[in-house]
Amino acid sequence: MKTNWIKMLALLLAGLMAPAVSAAEITVKGSDTMVALAQKWAEIYSTQHPDVKIQVTGGGSGVGLAALESKQTDLANASRKIKAKEIEGCIKAFAARPKEYAVALDGLSVYVNAENPINELSLEQLSSIFTGKVKNWKELGGSDTPIVLYSRENSSGTYEFFREHVLKGQDFASSAQTLQGTAQIISAVTKDVKGIGYGGAGYGKGAKHLKVSKVAGEEAIEPSEENVLSGKYPISRSLYVYLNPAIDKDAIKAYLQWIRSDDGQKVVKEMGYFPLPPHLRKS
Repeated sequence: MKTNWIKMLALLLAGLMAPAVSAAEITVKGSDTMVALAQKWAEIYSTQHPDVKIQVTGGGSGVGLAALESKQTDLANASRKIKAKEIEGCIKAFAARPKEYAVALDGLSVYVNAENPINELSLEQLSSIFTGKVKNWKELGGSDTPIVLYSRENSSGTYEFFREHVLKGQDFASSAQTLQGTAQIISAVTKDVKGIGYGGAGYGKGAKHLKVSKVAGEEAIEPSEENVLSGKYPISRSLYVYLNPAIDKDAIKAYLQWIRSDDGQKVVKEMGYFPLPPHLRKS
């Protein structure tokens, strides 16, 4: 009897002295376009996996990738491809090229006020607007009112994608008002009948998005899921997560696999973006 009591006491003490299992912590930083989506992913995943804590912050794609290089974040969200200089910086920091995961598709949309009679523009017209060559809506068939430009800050991947693919590397007009995120641009455009801005497809509630054609006179394309998946919409893009390949394991690997699974991609659609087709989920 005494022997059994001693064994029970030993087991109890062993349990008390055993180290507590610590929760896995994942930090995510970067794209403001992706921040609401990333927060939703984190919320749902953490509810399903209480042992995993996920902290999500924005700041812009460039900020996230800089944080990845300086080892201040585990995952860097980016609404554009990583640049060569950023890859070089990461190789110097952790001796490896960052691992890239496509996590969603987006039709980068152009937004105007709901009362604006303009419904479609070409890439050339958009370039002329945002570089300041066209300054009045009447030049485009609209009302005789000045065009008010709303743009993103230069650390934004959306800013860089738009500058590269629409402005062809030209500078934005100095009159463009810089706002931190797409949500702020949508808010500004919904209040300003003269305004025009651009941003991710998931933020369009309250504003009118325009159809966009590659060339004036050609069919203007709706930023729909079908047109983005086919690449027919001329400002289609992928949204990415970058990380040090050395930590692409355990809790982080499981989380990224879930993001790219049917359950994670269901959230993509619920947030207004477009799920990855199956062939893009393979890695």
